[in-house]
Amino acid sequence: MKRGRVILVGAGPGAPDLITLRGVEALRSADAVVYDALAPASLLALAPPDALRIDVGKRGHDAPTLPQEDTTALLLRLAAEGRTVVRLKGGDPYVFGRGGEEASACARAGVPFEVVPGVSSIFGALAYAGIPLTDRRHAASFAVTTGHKDPTKVARETRWDLLANAADTLVVMMGARNLEEIAARLLAAGRAPATPAAVVTSGTLPAQRVVAAPLGEIALRAREVGVQAPALLVVGDVVLLRPELAWFERLPLFGRRVLVTRGDEQAGDLVQALEAQGAEARWIPMIRVLPAADPAPLDAALARSAAYDFFVFTSANAVRFTASRARERGVDLTRAGALVACVGAATADAARAEGLPVHVVPAQQSDAEGLLDVLRRLAPRGRRFLIPRSSLARELLPDGLRREGAEVDAVVAYRTEPAEVDGPALREEIRAGAFAALTFTSPSAARHFAALLDAGARAAVRRSVVAAIGSTTAQALAREGLPADVISPEPDARALVRALAAHVAGAGRAG
Repeated sequence: MKRGRVILVGAGPGAPDLITLRGVEALRSADAVVYDALAPASLLALAPPDALRIDVGKRGHDAPTLPQEDTTALLLRLAAEGRTVVRLKGGDPYVFGRGGEEASACARAGVPFEVVPGVSSIFGALAYAGIPLTDRRHAASFAVTTGHKDPTKVARETRWDLLANAADTLVVMMGARNLEEIAARLLAAGRAPATPAAVVTSGTLPAQRVVAAPLGEIALRAREVGVQAPALLVVGDVVLLRPELAWFERLPLFGRRVLVTRGDEQAGDLVQALEAQGAEARWIPMIRVLPAADPAPLDAALARSAAYDFFVFTSANAVRFTASRARERGVDLTRAGALVACVGAATADAARAEGLPVHVVPAQQSDAEGLLDVLRRLAPRGRRFLIPRSSLARELLPDGLRREGAEVDAVVAYRTEPAEVDGPALREEIRAGAFAALTFTSPSAARHFAALLDAGARAAVRRSVVAAIGSTTAQALAREGLPADVISPEPDARALVRALAAHVAGAGRAG
């Protein structure tokens, strides 16, 4: 049996992409992940599919799923079983995270352990709020404490009389519940009521909210807008920089909930692109992408791969399923000698990721029409083309090449099926106006989405921005009576998000 160990990993302040590279590596090697409620749930997907995933709660003032003593005992037990255990903690393990206690328990028990620092909300959430901890114009020192105590214990255990004026910037973590008491203690200790202050909640996330007010008014203002944990209080002149430095809230899609209907394989790229623009991506896949029901035609084409002059790919899925099947059949597509043509940049990236050289990509029109136009100029007469594709693909490309005198084998490499969706719940969200935008990346996703709608939900869709990845998907939406407001110029997730962001920004300026 291998020797177990514990890796304490800081997950960061909320946004999943703020975890460190070492933290990602640790998760990918984990046999078990013991995580807190404040750790981003999407990070759990980085662990191997068969790894244990154990939620131990510990969210602010809420009762923990497991007491700390039981959590520590769980880590030691899992490690004693020979497992690599990742203890995934919000923020940094050693900043008010009780990571030191867990590390000490490992040391006493002789369990090897490692600590992977994380981005603490002390500076991470403040950076997203446009508030630096220090700035030569306003602050040369800072102090950090916790407000996550009973007010009477705060008075006894925290020396507010000394702390209030000990540093230019004061940060109080986990102080949402005791905000009035904390502000009163600071004022009583001599901090001026006019001192700039701010409360940041859900920092680094699309739900981030920042309330700024003088220290004497901050508690009242925070209660008026319903500030809830997790939140931190920052006091000091650095808060004056927020109007100039609040970059996150100025992102085009900040705070907007966007529906992602893409299937499992490719949703990650679109979700990441949306989150990079400040959006909250709500992923409800409309389709499942599966291998061809009958692989025989593709297998036969792969067996004679050396006979083709061109491999033509019209989607990243076509690349992935073709390459996967080729590996299963012991066929090396890179040695076939065929020229590789791809419909757009995303498909070309997928081909290169599979080790295939890419020779042809339309420069202007990234769809079947654009690819056909380019291939026509390459004298296709008498040449042999292999087009692995979806079971629902259009005949435009193979028929167009045949009219030019080419020999074309168009074979099914993959198929799509409707995914299981909670239709009533989705319709209710749409009717309630839960989505600022709806994104569609394939005609099949558009069709399956439309089939779930009733009259009320269909009418409510018009209150959202409908975005399509390319003209083919836009045409499918139009046929379903859901015309696209945004059409990306190429079938690429990043291009779709750029187009959506530009549309929203333009609408905002017009408003």
